[in-house]
Amino acid sequence: MDTPEKKSKLKKLHSRNRHLAPYNFEKLCAIYSPLSKYIKPNKENEPTINFSDREAVKALNKALLKTYYDIDYWELPKDNLCPPIPGRADYIHYVADILGESFDGVIPRGKDVKVLDVGVGANCIYPIIGNYEYDWNFVGAELDYASFKNAEEIVKKNARLRNKVEIRMQFNPNNIFKNIIKQGEKFDITICNPPFFRSNQEVMEQTMRKLKNLGQKSDQKPIQNFGGNNSELWCRGGERLFITKMIKESADYKHQVKWFTTLVSKKENVRILEGILKREKVRDYRIVNMQQGNKISRLLVWRF
Repeated sequence: MDTPEKKSKLKKLHSRNRHLAPYNFEKLCAIYSPLSKYIKPNKENEPTINFSDREAVKALNKALLKTYYDIDYWELPKDNLCPPIPGRADYIHYVADILGESFDGVIPRGKDVKVLDVGVGANCIYPIIGNYEYDWNFVGAELDYASFKNAEEIVKKNARLRNKVEIRMQFNPNNIFKNIIKQGEKFDITICNPPFFRSNQEVMEQTMRKLKNLGQKSDQKPIQNFGGNNSELWCRGGERLFITKMIKESADYKHQVKWFTTLVSKKENVRILEGILKREKVRDYRIVNMQQGNKISRLLVWRF
């Protein structure tokens, strides 16, 4: 009998994801011509990019955002995370399914739906996708000041996002919802892509493994193709401690938020986090398995 984990390996991107098909590089280059200089043939003589090249990944993201999400301006500081867009879009579509449970299976759309993105990052990617796909309003919370300012700039320079996405600075690293959710403010759902690692050393070890899989020689200087600064990639205690804090703090906002969600990267953390949810006496929780290529992510969902 297949375990849920084995079954999840058979799953592909969400059925509403715009990136189900392979990248159409001809179309992408026609809309964003700077991408063309990074295109090269793979072993099957099909067009692709070098995914270990951060600048190539960034150009691909710009092309995808312009082609599919009506984004004309999208710049990042050199060290910030350059997200893989298909996987980020999957999170948004699964969130939409969760929200639909409260509306007889019909996904709610429009500005009356309010989403909180904890750790919006310099890339502002979840508000970009969620607003385009479902016309939701977003608040993005950010701890790093440079990332906060960059996300603000993306919102300001894209007319579609103005008045629909608000970026708020979290000044206390020990808080997650506190000082972000205002008194009397209501959210339909929260989302979060937490720091996965416990230290910078763990980040570098993972980077070396990833680059080896992409064919980069082990004696080359490790460069993270998707980037990421410290606050995006690691925190003391890693994702387990971060999500534990989130669950405990969420109890204080159970009357202001309908659903809480977060990604969980490490399978071994799921059982421990389930135990914490039970101790906090949540009314409902579940784990949703998501997959992009060889990477399996888990979406932890709960409500009081």
